[in-house]
Amino acid sequence: MLAGDGILAVIGCGTMGEAIVRGILRSGRLAPAQVFATDRRTDLVKDLAARHKIRTSTDNLEAAKTAGVALLCLKPQHMESALDNDAMREALAGKLIISIAAGVRLDQLSKWLPRSSLIRAMPNTPAVIGEGMTVLARGKGVTDAQVTLAGEIFGAVGRTTEIDEGYMNVVTALNGSGPAFAFLVLESLADGAVMMGLRRDVAVTIAAQMLQGSARMVLETGLHPAALKDQVTTPAGCTIAGLLTLEDGRIRSVLARAVEEASRVAGRLGQKD
Repeated sequence: MLAGDGILAVIGCGTMGEAIVRGILRSGRLAPAQVFATDRRTDLVKDLAARHKIRTSTDNLEAAKTAGVALLCLKPQHMESALDNDAMREALAGKLIISIAAGVRLDQLSKWLPRSSLIRAMPNTPAVIGEGMTVLARGKGVTDAQVTLAGEIFGAVGRTTEIDEGYMNVVTALNGSGPAFAFLVLESLADGAVMMGLRRDVAVTIAAQMLQGSARMVLETGLHPAALKDQVTTPAGCTIAGLLTLEDGRIRSVLARAVEEASRVAGRLGQKD
């Protein structure tokens, strides 16, 4: 992945950063000695070092100087203060920088780090269990080889794809916020089963496996969700009765509008008022 003994610096190694570190180490794509993680919390970096046998620090600049590639996992509101200074610009000059900060655009990153190769990435929380989805958008001058390298990093925790940055707000809504929407749907389906007498733990397990299996059918068959839905829906059966009830509640519109509204808010993240 990284040539020789190249170092991946994970700057701001919180939940998502650690998920990526764990996936990369588990895959064998990098050795622990090739990962340098930072966080402002001293107790957290000590725990990261103990859990993963990696180098850690509370000093972002130290990690940036050492890095071959830097993965920025800082909160959007902290990006400018962390990056917009001469020392950090010099430390990251000529290097591949990958940012997962929602709403922080490539042109902003380029202003702070004008001599770096920049990629935006939007992963999601299922990366924690190796089932994530990450969407990449490249900045000016970024090579195919650099995008491939970014894909290998995030490929350790799930699937990846590349899009134009202009779609990143809707990707943030669909991919970043989407798991929360899916959890709400799962919880609601389980509630219905509990209402009809099923024990909650059983209902949640059935609903979770049902959604997981349904999603894998879409990915592995390549069939449109509507075609797969029709395969389940027999004339005068219970499925069509349930579907009509969902349509009465405008389920399609509500879910689509959730993505639309989340996209609008995503566009304001990382931006000054």
